[in-house]
Parts: sequence; C-alpha cells; structure tokens
Amino acid sequence: MKKTILGVFMAMAIINNVSAAEQKLPAPDREGGMPLMQALSERHSVKQFQKKEINDQILSNILWAAYGVNRSGGLRTIPTAMNQKDLDVYAAKADGVWQYDAINHTLRQVSSENILPLFQTQDYMKNVPLVLIYTGSKNQDYAAMHAGSAYQNVGLYAASQGLGSVVRGYFDNEGVNKALKLPNSERVIISQAVGWEN
Repeated sequence: MKKTILGVFMAMAIINNVSAAEQKLPAPDREGGMPLMQALSERHSVKQFQKKEINDQILSNILWAAYGVNRSGGLRTIPTAMNQKDLDVYAAKADGVWQYDAINHTLRQVSSENILPLFQTQDYMKNVPLVLIYTGSKNQDYAAMHAGSAYQNVGLYAASQGLGSVVRGYFDNEGVNKALKLPNSERVIISQAVGWEN
C-alpha cells in the first residue's frame, strides 16, 4: 500500500514538472494592429519602459510575429533562405527562460532562473519584462539574416500595439549562453528588449 501511494505521489510530481516545463500559448491574434504603413511610421527604438508585465496573449502575438507558422508545411512569418529554419527564439522573463516551439506554438522552459539581470548593462533595462534572444548555428550565415527579419517583425508589432522594443548586443553574452545551455555549434546572435513604452 505504501509503495502504491508513493508511486502515485511520484507520478503526480512528474506530471507537475512536465506541465510547468511547457506552456501552451493562446492562439495569436492575426486580426489586430494598425495598418502597415502606420506601424512603419511609428516604429522606433525605445529606452524608457514601464514596470508592467506582458500578458500571455501579447507574448503569443510577439512570438508568432517573430517566427511563427503562418502557412502549411511549417512556413514562417519571416523569409528563410533556402527554407533553412536555423533560428531559435527564446523568451527571457522573470519566471525563467523559455524556448519557442513555433510548430506547436508552445514554450518549453530551459531554465527557471531569472536571467534578466544579465541584460541590465544599461539603466533603462531594469524595467524590461521580456527579452527575446535569437540564436543560430555558428557555421551558418543565414541565421543572422533570419534574426534580423524576426526582430523587425517584432518591432513593427510592438509599434502597432503601443509597446516599445530595442535590439541590443550589449549584455553578458557568456552568461546568457550558459543559461540557454546552447551546444557548441550554436551562438547567441542578438537580443531584443520588449515592454510597455513609458
């Protein structure tokens, strides 16, 4: 009897860990936002953020804009050279670091550590609730092009929603690589802070 009860508790603990390690995002809102030309007019880099969280719907929209699937066959919201999907997008939040799975539109937690301080190399980063981290193969030129397309999409989405964003290369790169547990074949390309504009 004791073994059975212990087994049930262990199974519940495993289930809880699995559900905590993966988060299903709400479906992206593909209808909202402002007209493209207006978003282009409004897009700018922001260095003053409110201390305000980003909810799951906005996060879903951001990640879908960055690298989501918008057509059959797993094709993305950004152009990919030779259809090489050699980009990974991570979301760093106060509750840890999450890898975006575009095919399933889910987040997989890779660390429960809050690594936002690794990006706080400038004072304006202290209020930022979300940092997107774009990674790719060290031996592939296309990943950097794909990251540029992804962060431009996010910048336009942010402008259309009253959010602020800024692309940044100035952060603790070594600490971020360690937190993401990247294999030696991959590297952090660039980061993008996203939050509510002050």
